[in-house]
Amino acid sequence: MRTLFLFLFCAVAVSTQAQETQKIGYADWQYIFTQMPEMKQIEAELKTHGTQLENQLKAKSQEFEAKLKAYQSMPATTPDAIKADKERELQVLQESAQKFQQDAQTSLANKQNALMDPVFKKVGKAIEDVAKENGYSFIINPQSMNSGEDILLYSDEKYNISDLVLKKLGITPKPVAENK
Repeated sequence: MRTLFLFLFCAVAVSTQAQETQKIGYADWQYIFTQMPEMKQIEAELKTHGTQLENQLKAKSQEFEAKLKAYQSMPATTPDAIKADKERELQVLQESAQKFQQDAQTSLANKQNALMDPVFKKVGKAIEDVAKENGYSFIINPQSMNSGEDILLYSDEKYNISDLVLKKLGITPKPVAENK
């Protein structure tokens, strides 16, 4: 599917080239986000929220473990009705912990979406403005957000508008340490 998209994109670009020259640029979302000061605040909020959820899950697990130990240390002469009641209680606690874990993952994802949505909109608007101001026909993200694979096999750095987008956002780009 990606190959078909790239082929069609290139075909459209080549066919329209006779009519007018297309200017194609790219913006690296990951790079832009790492330069934005609000990302540190978002990361801190997500970490705090995650830690709170993790602590609540640990408390539930500790409660389950304590009740399990108490159940296991019951004397052999304990009536079956009491054992069955304790087993049901353990099952309810275990199910509750599993549900909480699922709800916590959902909560963390919802929190991340709520915090990131305004940033995505802000960066998207800046990209659109930069593209219009500089006559770009297309702006492509060279990194696929889902798979981490490049969409383009080659790109000329002179078309990277990431720093222009940062400037549009009022952020002075900082040098990025190269990974070696």
